[in-house]
Amino acid sequence: MKHVIALDVGGTGMKAALVGADGSLLHEARRATGRERGPDAVVESILTFAADLRAYGEEHHGESAVAAGVAVPGIVDAENGIAVYASNLGWRDVPMRELLGERLGGVPVALGHDVRTGGLAEGRIGAGKGADRFLFVPLGTGIAGAIGIAGTIESGAHGYAGEIGHIVVRPDGPDCGCGQRGCLETLASASAVTRAWAAASGDPTADAADCAKAVESGDPAAVEVWGNAVDALAAGLVTALTLLDPSALIIGGGLAEAGETLFTPLRAAVEERVTFQKLPHIVPAALGDTAGCLGAGLLAWDLLSTEVSA
Repeated sequence: MKHVIALDVGGTGMKAALVGADGSLLHEARRATGRERGPDAVVESILTFAADLRAYGEEHHGESAVAAGVAVPGIVDAENGIAVYASNLGWRDVPMRELLGERLGGVPVALGHDVRTGGLAEGRIGAGKGADRFLFVPLGTGIAGAIGIAGTIESGAHGYAGEIGHIVVRPDGPDCGCGQRGCLETLASASAVTRAWAAASGDPTADAADCAKAVESGDPAAVEVWGNAVDALAAGLVTALTLLDPSALIIGGGLAEAGETLFTPLRAAVEERVTFQKLPHIVPAALGDTAGCLGAGLLAWDLLSTEVSA
């Protein structure tokens, strides 16, 4: 059966699949990224995983994958197939497309940014299906964004489009790794809520999920921590919707797992701030942690269709 290889590389784990032409998942697998072994070992792990997937396809589906798509974190030069920089994996200027193509026998390879690739999947087959313009914002260790326009994801002139996590929402706020102060991700990411709740609760092991549970039980300290994060998030989202005018804001990542504990106050906070702007639908992501892998499969099939039409 004709299929492609899809790989989603994260800071700690890799998700992979063989994806049929109709989008069906023919095989799924996961492995550790192994970043503690260094950047070269991580790259080798990716290449080996891809080769093993190719072998699985040959054995179980009677033919090799016809293309591959891989989503990676950090700064990505998708046009030239280079993983430029990823702080959590330690690599710089990895020619990922070339290396994967060689390991996979010369099949075409598409490379994408992890959040934009996840946004592609959410837009086409997930929560944004049918929306001509949307913004996908996963709230995880950090905060990024994917700008969806007519079934594609806008990467920007230099590949940096959608970095909503580095909108400054509190100029006197915490220092950010990017060099600014008060960036959205320092205040409203899952890791930011974890830090704030660990400090407020006095429990160094407490995390954002614990904070959400405490909010649900009415803990006033948790309500304050959560409210501060929602307030900052609403400020960042209103800036984004003022610029982009999306019909849908799709919120994903670990913090979105709190469900209406997040979405009810967030919708109210955004609505309170808009003036002339049109209020978009604010909805949870539908694909969970499979979005990046599914998006990588879409990239691979898109690459094939582009080559056929060229």
